[in-house]
Amino acid sequence: EFGTDPTLGADSIRSGIWAGLAGLAMVVIFMIGYYRLAGVIAVVALLMNTALTLGTMTLLRATITMPGIAGMILTIGMAVDANVLIFERIREELRNGKTIGNAIESGYARAFITIFDSNITTLLTAIILYNAGTGSVRGFAVTLGIGIVASMFTAIFVTRVIFDTMLSRGTMKTLRMNALRWFTDCNYDI
Repeated sequence: EFGTDPTLGADSIRSGIWAGLAGLAMVVIFMIGYYRLAGVIAVVALLMNTALTLGTMTLLRATITMPGIAGMILTIGMAVDANVLIFERIREELRNGKTIGNAIESGYARAFITIFDSNITTLLTAIILYNAGTGSVRGFAVTLGIGIVASMFTAIFVTRVIFDTMLSRGTMKTLRMNALRWFTDCNYDI
């Protein structure tokens, strides 16, 4: 007689959670190491994003499954992507001689449409997956949809509030980010 032991599913979920946590740890180390204070702000927003996603899933009585974990990991990637876009725009504005406040304002304004576009596209994909899929595909779609909404909120609103609060209180005098010299002003003839 052939069958599947329920502990195999539990082992898969445990492995998925550990892989997700390891990936999250690497993202946290990179963001803080590369973006310094801005990276810390991004990590706070990322943790808030995760809490909002899990909290919403709890309210909806949704079960965390392997596809749901995959949806969470994709959401983390989208949230980090949004923060990287914003920080790179801020870095450009600072390089162009703007003050920190003006650079932050311009950075968010310039990155918004790109972030909005990518997140709306992903949200539409999640809606299509939910409507066309069954079982685990729907679980992935639900987690992804909730996570994308939370990601938009935390990446665009929460991080901006933190920056603005620090600026208004005078606790942020400079905003330095590490720059790998070989990525600055690249002009490779490929």
